[in-house]
Amino acid sequence: MADPSSYRPKPGQIPDSPGVYKFRDDHGRVIYVGKAKSLRQRLASYFQDLAGLHPRTRTMVTTAASVEWTVVSTEVEALQLEYSWIKEFDPRFNVKYRDDKSYPYLAVTLNEEFPRVQVMRGAKKKGVRYFGPYGHAWAIRETVDLLLRVFPVRTCSAGVFKRSAQIGRPCLLGYIGKCSAPCVERVSAEEHRELAEEFCDFMAGRTGAYIRRLERQMQDAAEEMEYERAARLRDDIGALKRAMEKSAVVLADATDADLIAVAEDELEAAVQIFHVRGGRVRGQRGWVTDKVEAVSTAGLVEHALQQLYGEERGDAVPKEVLVPALPEPVEPVQQWLSGRRGSQVSLRIPQRGDKKDLMATVGRNAQQALALHKTKRASDLTTRSRALEEIAQALGLDAVPLRIECFDISHLQGEDVVASMVVFEDGLARKSEYRRFQIKTFEGQDDVRSMHEVIGRRFKRYLQEKQKSGEWTEEPPADAPVEDDGAPDALSGRPTDEDGRPKRFAYPPQLVVVDGGAPQVAAARRALDELGIDDVAVCGLAKRLEEVWLPDEEDPAVLPRSSEGLYLLQRVRDEAHRFAIGYQRTKRTKRLKSSPLDAVAGLGDSRRQALLKHFGSLKKLRAATIDEICEVPGVGRKTAETVAAALAGAAPAAPAVNTATGEIIEDDGAPPAALSAERGQDR
Repeated sequence: MADPSSYRPKPGQIPDSPGVYKFRDDHGRVIYVGKAKSLRQRLASYFQDLAGLHPRTRTMVTTAASVEWTVVSTEVEALQLEYSWIKEFDPRFNVKYRDDKSYPYLAVTLNEEFPRVQVMRGAKKKGVRYFGPYGHAWAIRETVDLLLRVFPVRTCSAGVFKRSAQIGRPCLLGYIGKCSAPCVERVSAEEHRELAEEFCDFMAGRTGAYIRRLERQMQDAAEEMEYERAARLRDDIGALKRAMEKSAVVLADATDADLIAVAEDELEAAVQIFHVRGGRVRGQRGWVTDKVEAVSTAGLVEHALQQLYGEERGDAVPKEVLVPALPEPVEPVQQWLSGRRGSQVSLRIPQRGDKKDLMATVGRNAQQALALHKTKRASDLTTRSRALEEIAQALGLDAVPLRIECFDISHLQGEDVVASMVVFEDGLARKSEYRRFQIKTFEGQDDVRSMHEVIGRRFKRYLQEKQKSGEWTEEPPADAPVEDDGAPDALSGRPTDEDGRPKRFAYPPQLVVVDGGAPQVAAARRALDELGIDDVAVCGLAKRLEEVWLPDEEDPAVLPRSSEGLYLLQRVRDEAHRFAIGYQRTKRTKRLKSSPLDAVAGLGDSRRQALLKHFGSLKKLRAATIDEICEVPGVGRKTAETVAAALAGAAPAAPAVNTATGEIIEDDGAPPAALSAERGQDR
């Protein structure tokens, strides 16, 4: 690992002007390219104390062995040069977008003497006009089939075209009127190119003027009693309208815009783009990327704009580009886009109306793309095996953790404190094993004490189950109570009680993951030590920097950002967080619905909400004086006295009862049926 101070430029060497810089490793390979309005200020930010750098930035500067820069005159030039160098050097620490699938395009080979219409995938070629991308190749072929009636451009390969020219006879499309047959000189090269350009204009969204022109020609032909020609024009207009109907109208007519949305988490991001031409969605595409560098949503948008328009023809840049966040600064990017188009381009965030609604649709597509990418990644057996091996190696385990349990604490300002336990076996979620806990001993914002309690209760139950099944050969600790709420277990083959019900905590995990840093990890380890359990590993995942903490370690364990092991730990932690929040929200909703304020005569929903909003919680409202309650707008003294009396006489809420067994449900896990209902609410 290199020391950044060993290659830090001397004071005064770096110019205070716009430019682009490159970090190289000890082999001379470019590992990062960036741009800056002020090279001096930007590069100085890399050579501060390593502890103050983002972990990904810290990894980059310690991997590098040198830095160099190039001065340019404007920020727009810096943007252009940055893109060129990223394409040339492919730096490992720069964001790289990769298509989440291979999209087909409709291509018109204007670089040939006789342009051809065809479906193309892969890298774009110079001199070829592209439309799309489309979701399916058959959608392109249906559109082309309709348009060839009006624009009979050739679609045959070079071999078929050459053979038809040799034998002097066109192919089938030439006979049925869907090709102008330039191969046998039915039209000249100039006439055929004009057809191809009209085809491109129509596909680019300039549809209204062309259809109106055909309608005028049809009327003129009818007035001149050229009824066959008028009928043919009528059929052409119908074919064009059917082709247009295949694209949904989403914005006002003649609106040309690209909408870009981003869905992201700590490690990955998905980008979705809708291409709207003439008010209709003409194409859609998406990318996914690993967050190799520390990048914000605005930075992801800027990279997406570079990727999208860096190599496109100028007319591929629309008049308007709608984004979820503006690059910082936005002026150079907007100038660059305007330069690419040759006219002014509006880069903005939609605030209202149809464009905002369509942006929400693009955002949902981005979320689905990211979820699908994660699902595919998680479902791969080889990937899961590698993830478990990486976790075992990073944590120093003797074997891979086939069963991982993760715990998370959730509360709202110290009230309704709950915990969740999620289970992953062989890298996959076992939702029938999920459990929920109510924190019993105290209320308050103390996640460390809560974590100690929930870990202790889970493993006390494990010791109890072990003793019942005869696997325990020593006396369990004296403070290991015998408790069992009888929640059924969906897994077969587990030890069962005398009445045949499966045991809920009969199997220990190989690894316990807690949501938090060193304090939470220490609390979990202490709870296990108090129970005499020393064969279960513990680690914590701190969400802010995705650090993996181990007991009694001053520094976190280092898992590479691209590590499948880190990705699996993150999935486990996020699932525990989701499950805990869902349970906490359910409890809060039930508490609010059964509020003692409901019984106060003359107190409507508006004033109930005003009271709760003013005091923050029912507990604080109960402790308030009548004069303090009167300070709430709309609450008079008589109402305040009634509220105070109602709260003073309110009894504690009755405990929840399992209607199937008649037992009180205190905490330790809901039956799978309840879990399914809760998960449905959480989604």
